[in-house]
Amino acid sequence: MADLVSTWVGATAKQIARGVRRGDVSATSVVADHLEHIGVFDAELAAFRTVRGGEAIVEAEKVDEQDDLANLPLAGVPVAVKENTAVAGLPILNGSAAAATAVAEEDDEVVRRLRGAGAVVLGTTRMPEMGLWAVTDDPDGPTRNPWDTDRTPGGSSGGAAAAVAAGLVPLAHGNDGLGSIRIPAACCGLVGLKPGRGVVPCKLGVENWFDLTEHGMLATTVADAAIGFAVLAGRRPEKLVPPSGLRVAVSLRSPVNGIRPDEPNRQAVATAAKLLVGAGHSAITADPVYPAKLGLAGLATWFAAAYRESAQLDVRALQPRTRRHIRAGRWAWNRGMVRESDRAGWRERSIGFFTDRAVDLLLTPALAATPPRAEGWAGGSWRTNLLGSMRYAPYAAPWNIAGLPSIVVPVGIRPDGLPLAVQLTGPPGSELTLLGVAGQFEMANPWPRHAPGWPRVSAAL
Repeated sequence: MADLVSTWVGATAKQIARGVRRGDVSATSVVADHLEHIGVFDAELAAFRTVRGGEAIVEAEKVDEQDDLANLPLAGVPVAVKENTAVAGLPILNGSAAAATAVAEEDDEVVRRLRGAGAVVLGTTRMPEMGLWAVTDDPDGPTRNPWDTDRTPGGSSGGAAAAVAAGLVPLAHGNDGLGSIRIPAACCGLVGLKPGRGVVPCKLGVENWFDLTEHGMLATTVADAAIGFAVLAGRRPEKLVPPSGLRVAVSLRSPVNGIRPDEPNRQAVATAAKLLVGAGHSAITADPVYPAKLGLAGLATWFAAAYRESAQLDVRALQPRTRRHIRAGRWAWNRGMVRESDRAGWRERSIGFFTDRAVDLLLTPALAATPPRAEGWAGGSWRTNLLGSMRYAPYAAPWNIAGLPSIVVPVGIRPDGLPLAVQLTGPPGSELTLLGVAGQFEMANPWPRHAPGWPRVSAAL
């Protein structure tokens, strides 16, 4: 972490909020530090789409003027918001100018809750066009992973993950339709929680991707992730209680036939299983059964979500990969391949896995392979993008379809120097249990909070 005598860049959200509440530092000073850091170093990563600058300083000054700082869990904390979510006064860009909608007249409910908790929105972060891909790349250039700038930070909340992993902000908002928080968290060594369906209000695009999408936060610590979750869920933050005596199913099986996790990701699961046992839990081998029709239903829904959302866009101006995706979605939609009954059936079957096997959580890999290269995806073919996303990140999507809570937690470093992570999934209402287990992992096996060499605090700071 950076030297807190000269700058608060690199501090956790919890540290910053405590410092602002105590009067150790002003929100204005914290925000100014982070804006300067972004201005100097984001050019290396392209994490941000817009930076609010003076507007953010004015908001920070308003935080400093409040009389009730003690009741603000994110007092003065700089945050970023994914660019597909309404921030009053900013366009909703959805990953490209061609996919943009009108300038937002008011904040989305989750942004309103962040601001109500004392957070200051510094800007919006980049995503792939329409949030469709597990890489964050557009014609303006790719967003880069601070762990290795030749690699992607994942998608679709790739800009959010890159910003947090580099210390540009301590906490960033993301949303997750088929893994879009958890995949970037795994790529960038962060904690990323996708809440269960209906826990956090979410209204994105047309029909919210058929209710697959959830809002969440990316953080460097479990404590920050827990505070961010509580704020988005409209709850009072509470101290996490370490769970005990859980029975956890451990599975390497991929939801996509023919894809197997590479050796580092297999070892990540083995490490996590040992951490579970060390914390007093039981780890048993038990594979969910992923029916073939689940994959077909998932693909059809992914395609159709793009088709339905494109109705308000000039499709001709979109990237070729996106146009092809929309055509596939029109075909699937017109043939009745997107059915609520399929999604409801998988949800029921998923909940049944926990009850029938008498297990509390499911442990799987977060990724199947190392994050792919950063460049070349926006101009690539639909097939290349489709297969590229599925081959390295197949584990997240089933839990969006089921609407179950799921978290990604760092557990080590790959031989190539990139972070390793695992995914934990639970039944409805298990968000705090997931965070509690993640906290046990963090205590027993601490991870680097930021990518090596980040944050890059300049001498001017």
